[in-house]
Amino acid sequence: MKILPLCLIAMALPFAGNAQDVRLTDPQAMEIGRRIWKNECAGTVSGLTTWNKGEEFPSLGIAHFIWYPAGHRGPFEESWPGLARYLKENGQPVEAWMLGPCPWNSRAAFQADLEGPRLKTLRRLLTSTVPLQARYAAMRLERALPRMLAETPKTKRALVEANFRRVAARPLGFYALMDYVNFKGEGTNPSERYRGEGWGLLQVLESMPAQGDPMAAFAKAADQVLTRRVSNAPPARNEAKWLPGWRNRINTYL
Repeated sequence: MKILPLCLIAMALPFAGNAQDVRLTDPQAMEIGRRIWKNECAGTVSGLTTWNKGEEFPSLGIAHFIWYPAGHRGPFEESWPGLARYLKENGQPVEAWMLGPCPWNSRAAFQADLEGPRLKTLRRLLTSTVPLQARYAAMRLERALPRMLAETPKTKRALVEANFRRVAARPLGFYALMDYVNFKGEGTNPSERYRGEGWGLLQVLESMPAQGDPMAAFAKAADQVLTRRVSNAPPARNEAKWLPGWRNRINTYL
């Protein structure tokens, strides 16, 4: 997959108060979308519709947006419904069944239907909307900073905001922030905790020092936060199997 020079995806990020106003040009949306697609799905079309072993939900699209089956709600934030509505609002051929609960109630049912008409239709939609999916991911980043600051103790708010700004100002910084928040969330959801400790963007920014190379510090803090998540995870989830891939993803931020 072709990766553009850093200068083509670098950008100045204007702030409005505590809100992050993110504007992507068409080339930026496509390039950042491709990077996230490569990270999450190895850039494959088949990876756009995945149900991992040991999970209770499928993961869809370039950022593996979660979609829960009917009657099921897990500890992780469900992100597919918002994307589906966003695609429909932007004139994409989103079918009615894509706007409800996940129609497959188990991984076995999902796997059996991989070459069925519904999943083929879904993969066509996802393959043709990479820039829109990237813009939806950018919208999530826009909302992330004020939410994170609201959940941060007053004594740490200045550090969190400063670290966010320091990372955002670097050529790959916006991509790293956007990718991580879609990869592991904002860190503000109380249900996204193991032994009381989260693993989202907020926890990474809190763990960073206030000085030094922001990208190296961000990558190091992300590694520490995700390693702690694996240590805290219920043994039955066997999350250690994911850590090498997570680390490979973090390395793309450098």
